[in-house]
Amino acid sequence: MGLWNSIRYYNTVKYLQIKSKKLACLKWSIHGIIFISICVILFWKKEYQENSHLVSSVTAKVKGVAVTKDSDLEGVLWDVADHSGLPQGKDSFFVVTNAIVTKNQKQGSCPEVPDSGKKCRSNKDCTKGYTDQKSNGVQTGKCVDFDWSVKTCEVFAWCPIEKRRVGPKPAILGSAENFTVLIKNNIGFPNFNYTNRNILPHMNDTYLRGCIFNRTTDPYCPIFRLGNIVQEARENFTEMAIEGGVIAIQINWECNLDRLFHKCIPEYSFRRLDEKNSNKTIFPGLNFRFARNYKQNGVEERTLFKTYGIRFDVMVTGKAGKFNLIKLITYIGSTLAYFGVTIIVVDFLLANYVHPSCCKKEVKSYYTGKKYETVEYQLEMRDVSNREGQDCESSP
Repeated sequence: MGLWNSIRYYNTVKYLQIKSKKLACLKWSIHGIIFISICVILFWKKEYQENSHLVSSVTAKVKGVAVTKDSDLEGVLWDVADHSGLPQGKDSFFVVTNAIVTKNQKQGSCPEVPDSGKKCRSNKDCTKGYTDQKSNGVQTGKCVDFDWSVKTCEVFAWCPIEKRRVGPKPAILGSAENFTVLIKNNIGFPNFNYTNRNILPHMNDTYLRGCIFNRTTDPYCPIFRLGNIVQEARENFTEMAIEGGVIAIQINWECNLDRLFHKCIPEYSFRRLDEKNSNKTIFPGLNFRFARNYKQNGVEERTLFKTYGIRFDVMVTGKAGKFNLIKLITYIGSTLAYFGVTIIVVDFLLANYVHPSCCKKEVKSYYTGKKYETVEYQLEMRDVSNREGQDCESSP
């Protein structure tokens, strides 16, 4: 019967109207607060827009030359092919700032460096053919003099072995802070079939030849001075150049693609990614080795470089938004329920905490009686049983 009645009849909510200016003010005040909150969120977070993810590509071109002042490399010119020609992976570039150079290495037998090899007293302490991760070569089984105070196991390796363990101070390429890099960033938002790049439409060849990124005077120039990048990351280039490190160049695209408020320009920020404190990490900075091989009198030789430098990782993030009617309707529909909070608040206050100056006691009692009906379960069941008994007695 309950289901049949719900099909046959229409039910609606019953409202009680209370003539009270103070309660009306309270109601509209709550409505106003809710309405303002909904509008602020709607426009602040752009809930009326459909969003699209970003796809990006980055290329970087470093320019600059420097002459080293270290005793081993005094007067040597380093150009782009020398200091920035080492690939570091996608969306990254590396600039050499310091180096330890070991010249004229050729394969042969020589004493192992004490820090890398095993100290010895006699040939019995050395094992022919033995090597480990720290070794620079393979042991020959002989114990030889490293210098007048220490003996080490002889190894078959590229000799002479690199002896210096700490980079020169100051860095031999400290002037790399004056190098510049042109970063070209192309981005797209597939959902809107929209593309853009960080070289903005007004940037012609004349402008690009003379601009350098500056947070205040030229915040959109795509050419950066390396010293300024490190300074923006709150680091000291001279100190960082000694052991190297990793700097993030962050490009953020927050694009509004609505016609009236169209805006899609990059915002740059910078920060250091690696741990610079030597007390907190075993191997601070960034370094790696490479060699340049050549032949001298028919014998293959090489120059070994242990290079320290700064790796710059270009990280691109962002999103785009564009007006979408369905998103707007969905947001409005989802927020209508918040207006129901007003009824809950006013009913609760009216039933429990309303001051007599707002509503008379009789009005409050009358409202409570009309709004809430109390049913005693046991009394109700007793009345039902009595009625059923009377019906049975009256029946023939």
